[in-house]
Amino acid sequence: MVLVLVIGDLHIPHRTHDLPLKFKKLLVPGKIQQILCTGNVCDKETYDYLRTISPDVHVVKGDYDESSAFPSSVTVMHNAIKIGVIHGHQCVPVGDLDSLGAIARQMDVDVLISGHTHTFQAIESDNRFFVNPGSATGAWSGAFTSDPTPSFALMDIQGNVVVTYVYQLIEGEVRVEKIEWRKEPESVANAPRSTVMPQSIPSPSPSSPQEGW
Repeated sequence: MVLVLVIGDLHIPHRTHDLPLKFKKLLVPGKIQQILCTGNVCDKETYDYLRTISPDVHVVKGDYDESSAFPSSVTVMHNAIKIGVIHGHQCVPVGDLDSLGAIARQMDVDVLISGHTHTFQAIESDNRFFVNPGSATGAWSGAFTSDPTPSFALMDIQGNVVVTYVYQLIEGEVRVEKIEWRKEPESVANAPRSTVMPQSIPSPSPSSPQEGW
């Protein structure tokens, strides 16, 4: 089992001052093996904070990131699952599934993680899994008239199965949705199964604490 934090579009300090406190209480050091960030970290202090959660941090360059050290894309392997990460501004139109599918095929990945829209999304298509963790701070996006819902995701990777927990801060409470995707050996995949669990924090194993990862 590998636990991966998927996060992005923080826009600190330009559009917001920090992550929601209820999120920070969950993201404790020592529980998460890797962080995949879709970019727009924006300041060194936020990047350093991510490294306190897990030293294995991969960040791609967002359209508001000034650091030239971040690459435009990243690929990582976890057992049978190959994961690609982009910011998402490369997609035209933004968030378009066909465009994301073309990028996933070009990168030859099973799971493509992207951001930029500031809205969570998890879609299975053509035996690939597309995940957008949204904005972890709920930062304003020019594409929307209202403030986005703060969200991030945790991926529990078990062999050829990816169990994704999306955390959203809704009306001051953390709500969790569980989505399971399985890499199938053939081109036709089963649709992800989704279960909504309001005000609960799922645990990847029976021995894990209920508060914090």
